[in-house]
Amino acid sequence: MQTVRILGLDPGLGRMGWGAIDVDGTRLRHVAHGVIVTRAGEGLGLRLLKLHGAVAEIIAELQPGAIAVEQAFVHKDPSAALKLGHARAVALLAAAQAGLEIAEYAPNHIKKSVVGVGHAGKEQVQAMVRRLLPACGVEVADAADALAAAIAHAHLAGTRARILAALS
Repeated sequence: MQTVRILGLDPGLGRMGWGAIDVDGTRLRHVAHGVIVTRAGEGLGLRLLKLHGAVAEIIAELQPGAIAVEQAFVHKDPSAALKLGHARAVALLAAAQAGLEIAEYAPNHIKKSVVGVGHAGKEQVQAMVRRLLPACGVEVADAADALAAAIAHAHLAGTRARILAALS
């Protein structure tokens, strides 16, 4: 099997979590993770520019073969939903500029893939990410959610590959 690197992103305007894993068959290996932080006092344009630059830099450094992005959760606050949409757009733009395969997953799908329950709490997601990637030592929920997105994509990609192999 060929090793594939997947970059997961948990978009947010103030805090964008990211996490990269390598997938070799059914084996998952932690590569790196972190959180990109912007300050509310900066203008929207500058915050988006900072997010785009940081995501583009992470992509250039880690050279993923695919990117998994958490879809926007519809908030009751339209302003917060719009800001989240801007952050997602910047992440998708950076991935598209790098020519990456982009996969988008609903938060419940990611939780179900990693924890087994679609409405799992952040603590449960973090605990399962630590269990699946023992070397990661992730302590921040945003980064854990990004690693969970990458894991969900790895699971789906593995299933897709098995289906294609069976059809061949």
